[in-house]
Amino acid sequence: MTELTTSLHTLKVSCSNCSLRELCLPVGLNRDEMAQLDAVIRQSRRLKRGEYLFHSGEGFRSLYAVRTGFFKTCVSSQDGREQVTGFHMSGELMGLDGISASQHGCDAIALEDSEVCELPFNRMETLGRDIPSLQHHFFRLMSREIVRDQSVMLLLGNMKAEERLAAFLLNLSQRLSARGFAAFDFILRMSREEIGSFLGLKLETVSRTLSKFQQQGWLKVDHKHIQVLQPEELKALVAGCAQANSLR
Repeated sequence: MTELTTSLHTLKVSCSNCSLRELCLPVGLNRDEMAQLDAVIRQSRRLKRGEYLFHSGEGFRSLYAVRTGFFKTCVSSQDGREQVTGFHMSGELMGLDGISASQHGCDAIALEDSEVCELPFNRMETLGRDIPSLQHHFFRLMSREIVRDQSVMLLLGNMKAEERLAAFLLNLSQRLSARGFAAFDFILRMSREEIGSFLGLKLETVSRTLSKFQQQGWLKVDHKHIQVLQPEELKALVAGCAQANSLR
């Protein structure tokens, strides 16, 4: 083995040593199963801020596990306007939208310098037949995406602007906490306009609502730096909406 090959081998971070593996891969794989997985996954594709991971209409070949960074997914309307459909952070899988039609139905764009691991779908599908827990894990991930879509429909259908933004911040907080980051002190990787697009709100409404939450003492807002000072108030706001809907 040459010195260069040795260096590249040393630098390569395998799934078995990845700190995020329990978030994007099933727990309990034995050494042989992890070795099979390591052999399939193409690791460490880096993207700069603003770079596309995949485009809408592009042929589907792989799923992507976000190793570091932050992405948005979006679609373009017929008049050229962008509609944000989701935000994805480290430990989450992207590209599940492409399975049914064998092509991606949205664009995926890095919101900051990011890194992904590529999971070639055909090889993962074959491996799933040999490792039932891996196949079951992907079924769970697809189910989670369905639940997320349902949650977005609830946001857009029944919640007022304040409730939508409170639910968005709480969801972001929970996901960051699950990945070992501070739950109530974080930097928004997306713009207010992108948040508005995702929540079905105007830019001015997002900015005005954040200011209102700050005036009430629930948040401290410094540009994209958010500190959640009273999470219980945000939870109560969202819970009140859920209770009102259940009584209809």
